[in-house]
Amino acid sequence: MDNQTMKLLSWKQRSLYSVAAIALIVTAAVPLHAQTSGETEIRLRKVESEVTALQRVVFPGGGGKFFPQLQSGQSASVQPGSPASSTSSDMLVRMDALEGQVARLTAQVEEDHNRVEKLEARLALIEGARPVPAKVQTVTDGSATSSTDSNLAAMGAAPKPAAATTKPAAKPAASNDAAAKRVAAVRAVVKPKTKDAGDDEYSYGFHLWEAKFYPESEQQLKMFLQKYPKHARTSYARNLLGRDYLDDGNAHEAAGWFLQNYKLEPKGDRAPDSLLYLAESMRQLGDTTRGCVAVKQFAATFPAESSGRLKSQYDATSSGLKCK
Repeated sequence: MDNQTMKLLSWKQRSLYSVAAIALIVTAAVPLHAQTSGETEIRLRKVESEVTALQRVVFPGGGGKFFPQLQSGQSASVQPGSPASSTSSDMLVRMDALEGQVARLTAQVEEDHNRVEKLEARLALIEGARPVPAKVQTVTDGSATSSTDSNLAAMGAAPKPAAATTKPAAKPAASNDAAAKRVAAVRAVVKPKTKDAGDDEYSYGFHLWEAKFYPESEQQLKMFLQKYPKHARTSYARNLLGRDYLDDGNAHEAAGWFLQNYKLEPKGDRAPDSLLYLAESMRQLGDTTRGCVAVKQFAATFPAESSGRLKSQYDATSSGLKCK
């Protein structure tokens, strides 16, 4: 509940209490014959001042617009030639005016009470609302390639390459000895040194993956992509990053890199591989619908690959997904 509603509720409570208290005072002051004139005048002035104060709260800035303000000691107007009223009758007139004001104030507070209850109901509806997840388009038999592209895009944005320093070089080891052995094994992987420094960085990441040092390979390939974003091996590197995560048991992260590689370089050297491995990632995640979208996109976009270099992988993936 916001501050404005809280203030309105607090004001409503204060107004109700004030009106109830003044009504009691007015009621108690009715038997004028049992009191002296001086005592009644003092009590009456007090009630008039309290009603006036409450009127300013309920109708801020209203002045005499809603009903006339009473001044302490104010008497009813007397027409010329009329006999002067007694003190008792004058006080009765003032009491009548007070009772009228209390009735109006009570009615106004009740109206505000109803308005606040409606506001509370609306606020409860707003707070209880929840965003509805967007639906992903599905592909039916005979759908066009453009429709498949749309479904592939609906899989979501791929993750941006993280900085090479955002992940530790190795997963936590069971003991210091195991960690030391892993460090030694990683250092044993030789980094190529040729005239193409960018290709050397990529090749080193490939050798780390080949040796099943997946976290180290991921770190190395991300560093390569940051340092050489225009290199001829970028399609290879993003695809290999997906393979790293897939082989390391993280199909969700792998799918992001495969999708990113296909979208950024749809004609890249490893674009068909990424599209097919994307389907495999979806299969491992249990998302058959999106897996079949990727398989159909692969077959439609890379017919030569589906019957050539990647035929065995394509057949195995399609069979695993059981696409219709």
